[in-house]
Amino acid sequence: MLASRQLLGLARSRAVGSASLGVRRMASAADASLDKKVRQNNWEEGNFINYKKMSENLNIVRSRLNRPLTFAEKILYSHLDDPEGQEIERGVSYLRLRPDRVACQDATAQMAILQFMSAGMPSVANPTTVHCDHLIEAQVGGAKDLARAVGINKEVYDFLASACAKYNIGFWKPGSGIIHQILLENYAFPGGLLIGTDSHTPNAGGLGMCAIGVGGADAVDVMANLPWELKAPKVIGVKLTGQLSGWTAPKDIILKVAGILTVKGGTGAIVEYFGPGVDSLSCTGMATICNMGAEIGATTSVFPFNERMADYLAATKRKDIGDFARTYAHGLRQDEGAEYDQLIEINLSELEPHINGPFTPDLATPISKFSEAVKANNWPEELKVGLIGSCTNSSYEDMNRGASIARDALNHGVKAKSIFTVTPGSEQIRATIERDGQLQTFEEFGGVVLANACGPCIGQWDRQDVKKGEANSIISSYNRNFTGRNDGNPATHAFVASPDLVVAMTIAGSLHFNPLTDKLKDKDGKEFMLAAPSGDALPNRGYDPGQDTYQAPPKDRSTVSVQVSPSSDRLQILSPFNAWDGKDATDLPILIKAQGKTTTDHISMAGPWLKYRGHLDNISNNMLIGAINSANGEANKVKNQTDGTYGGVPEVARDYKAKGIRWVVVGDWNYGEGSSREHAALEPRHLGGLAIITRSFARIHETNLKKQGMLPLTFSDPADYDKINPDDKVDVLCTEIAVGKPMTMRVHPKGGAAYDIKLSHTFNEAQIEWFKNGSALNTMAKNRA
Repeated sequence: MLASRQLLGLARSRAVGSASLGVRRMASAADASLDKKVRQNNWEEGNFINYKKMSENLNIVRSRLNRPLTFAEKILYSHLDDPEGQEIERGVSYLRLRPDRVACQDATAQMAILQFMSAGMPSVANPTTVHCDHLIEAQVGGAKDLARAVGINKEVYDFLASACAKYNIGFWKPGSGIIHQILLENYAFPGGLLIGTDSHTPNAGGLGMCAIGVGGADAVDVMANLPWELKAPKVIGVKLTGQLSGWTAPKDIILKVAGILTVKGGTGAIVEYFGPGVDSLSCTGMATICNMGAEIGATTSVFPFNERMADYLAATKRKDIGDFARTYAHGLRQDEGAEYDQLIEINLSELEPHINGPFTPDLATPISKFSEAVKANNWPEELKVGLIGSCTNSSYEDMNRGASIARDALNHGVKAKSIFTVTPGSEQIRATIERDGQLQTFEEFGGVVLANACGPCIGQWDRQDVKKGEANSIISSYNRNFTGRNDGNPATHAFVASPDLVVAMTIAGSLHFNPLTDKLKDKDGKEFMLAAPSGDALPNRGYDPGQDTYQAPPKDRSTVSVQVSPSSDRLQILSPFNAWDGKDATDLPILIKAQGKTTTDHISMAGPWLKYRGHLDNISNNMLIGAINSANGEANKVKNQTDGTYGGVPEVARDYKAKGIRWVVVGDWNYGEGSSREHAALEPRHLGGLAIITRSFARIHETNLKKQGMLPLTFSDPADYDKINPDDKVDVLCTEIAVGKPMTMRVHPKGGAAYDIKLSHTFNEAQIEWFKNGSALNTMAKNRA
């Protein structure tokens, strides 16, 4: 049996970091070794790693708490805005933090920058970068797809490039690579705090950084030099023992953890890995695990600093950062005796390769039982497509191991039976595997090399091999596999596995193939078994940087103007939302009572809608079109309560807005899970919504709604969800809003007596001001006036 035990309640870990990193000691504010000026990265001259300040803050907090700290706590508490006065209670307090960096991908950067522009500041106050990776559609191959995207998205790229130049932001051009890979290669550093406008920002935890996905409005706060607010996370410990071998890869660790914790089990918590098994993992393998931690709802995931991280920093021309981190090593791991709110133990020596899915990333099946599960669930047995790469698994190690499997097959005269695609994570990875031969191997194997971008992982895939509605199976090394996520086809059964398993299964073209036990036939009909994957984690000849794709902001920004056409259908300057009128809201229709899983993909789809991410009115035409209406079990078909007709959700919302009628949405469990997409909060606000009332919320979406002046409310008794009928009218007693106190919703059923139910919320005093002023941005502008 796999040693994977959950110990509920507080669990004490006595594991300590690698002995090679030195003995734990208390840092001193006078510690001269921390006075060095070590740059955060090779691109920005004036931004330095401030371990001394972090150490000083940590000493203040230690003296107050007087207990051992987890590594996650050390990072957060060392970045407190007010370490002396900050209330600190895990799972309760709201921490005011000062992140080291902000990063935005191009789809979310548009709205973030548009919001920052409305704040009226001449420059970002904190180091910020923008990465063009989301708007490139996978169609025929990397070079042609990139050229096509540059043509189609020219006005968006011109806007982003000009805005970055104007506001002192680093700009990574289309073709650079995926934001999370670029951050790992260039900007992540041990002990740092980063916020990024993408839910897989935690990827940087592979370099010991606390990297958290946020909405664009949170990013704007930090860009404008305001403290960033985060509810103090609980900490889930994952103790790793043993060592990976054979077909088992780092990806299998998070696939196993996802099966244990489910898509919401990590909500409100940071997952912290530790134990002797950590040192056997590569830095990029640790990044893979942290990246997919987003699928369990975790705030982020982190690994303690070790020599594998130092090796990666040296390989990416940042040796001085690794040396500096050794000096501060006591601050870059958990204390002996640190307590976790929950503990999971995994013996890597006994861990089996896993395949997760379909339709959800937490349905975990070990490879030995997968064929049986395929039969039992009647999943389509033929494997149509195998896809490797993405922000989760596109490292040199991933490509190297995958190519070793492909080369083994080629040596037996066999190629991929399924369609096979490869997405390099960055231009640096692409150039390096081209130089070292892995790219040629994949192409000989029958693979199509896509652009250095997100592509099919986020639905940017012009898939032609099956018709929409046709049941089929695909397997990828991606992170997220919700219904329709990759190709827009709700009948596609998408499975998630390590790149190793993906490559192996494309050779057989069947979900029943298990490379650990099953044989294949070579070109002569003779049976053979694939050798276990192998390959170095880092390139022996160093990384090839490839083409130069970075645009630094000019030293003189005074003459730069931001390019936005007034007639554009893709970019739209924002207008402030109206402030609250100070009254209770009465006689509100329920726009839709959503049933079951309602992710941000359901609320604001990606794919073809990505092109409107900078135009709030246009993209609002996709609002909630994927949510299932509990009244009829259909998507995008709701009743207009003013005239009894049926229409699409956005159309009915626009009709209500035109008639001056506010409305509410009723939702199910973990509403808004998935991508950090703040458009899923902006659109309901823009189209006249007042409140989203659910059984529970995903963390980022709840914050996004607050930022836009919406009311994210939860049923104090989750069973009250079942009492609500979609044609009820409701009153929301907004005047009752107060910290820690429930609000009343008065329900007016058709033909029945009105009744009250209680709604809970997590607003604090500052967030209540956001609601009263109409948005966090309005509050910022009011405070600056």
